[in-house]
Amino acid sequence: MKIIKTISTEIFGLFIDDGSLAIAIVIWLAGAGIVIPHLIISPLFKGVILFIGLAVIPVESAIRRARR
Repeated sequence: MKIIKTISTEIFGLFIDDGSLAIAIVIWLAGAGIVIPHLIISPLFKGVILFIGLAVIPVESAIRRARR
């Protein structure tokens, strides 16, 4: 049973190394998916908003990890 737990933990770690990073991305995508379609701006700027949010999240995560 211990080997199954170890294997599943390793496989999970391959895809999600930082749980808070994954959660932040999912929250950003959900929030952007709800808010951005209702904004009265060019579709180009909607894409820019989505990109900026997705670019800021890993940078913030790296800064947070570097402080540890």
